[in-house]
Amino acid sequence: MNEIELGEVFAAAGVEGWLHAVDVDGGRECGYQPDEARPIASVFKVPLLVELCRQADAGLVDLAERVLVPAEGRTSGPTGLSAMRDEVTISLRDLAYLMIAVSDNASADVLVERVGLDAVNAMLAGFGLHGTRVTMNGATMLDSMAEDSGHGWPFQDLDELARMRALDPARTNSSTPRELTRLFAMIWRDEAASAGLCGWMREVFALQVWPHRLAAGFPYDDVDVSGKTGTLPTIRNEVGVVEYPDGGRYAVAVFTRSFSPAVNQPRADAVIGTAAHMAVDHLRR
Repeated sequence: MNEIELGEVFAAAGVEGWLHAVDVDGGRECGYQPDEARPIASVFKVPLLVELCRQADAGLVDLAERVLVPAEGRTSGPTGLSAMRDEVTISLRDLAYLMIAVSDNASADVLVERVGLDAVNAMLAGFGLHGTRVTMNGATMLDSMAEDSGHGWPFQDLDELARMRALDPARTNSSTPRELTRLFAMIWRDEAASAGLCGWMREVFALQVWPHRLAAGFPYDDVDVSGKTGTLPTIRNEVGVVEYPDGGRYAVAVFTRSFSPAVNQPRADAVIGTAAHMAVDHLRR
């Protein structure tokens, strides 16, 4: 893979980029700054899901258990329970679905309370993913942004953004592209939890509703894309797996940081798919 060309593709989209891709079954890999720790935003929900499934395997939680989520005190957000106004009774399994498919912050934070961030980090360490840390739930991340800027959304002042803990990989949920492709590859190889729950996780990742990043690079009826996005001011990420009809499976992580603080940046979204396609095409050649 031509790293100079890839760097030019990122620059043309107005972003700095980090990427790693690996053949899930063959192990061949390629990358662009793949070992640099970056803020992962809502991608922190992926290791949370894995630990939830591992606790279910161990009999510590029942995914069918129904919990009452009051209307008051929910973590804010534009989707899922975060956007609803009434109390909800829902299973842990369906909270996990909402957390991944529509990146629901409220559902994620209910699961954080049940699973525990210490358990998530212990799991990551056990997998040898020492560059991945989850230190904030969704509410803490959002609250820190308001505290660091002195106001709520939107956050578009560059000086304020420079102060934000949520955007500093040393002070927020962070990982590297290489470590997250490793975690996804473990899910696809039934190594992250039991085969049954790894299969269910794959189904949930396939239900993610956002088509404008990773999936945009593979607009083919016979290619399946599953994944999880992450978004914060200037940060657009996605990690997932691309599956071809010949059986080829490729885990891909693309992180970006835009030079502009604008809220809507379609080029920054689209370059995730473009870069991922370049990487996967390189692995398939």
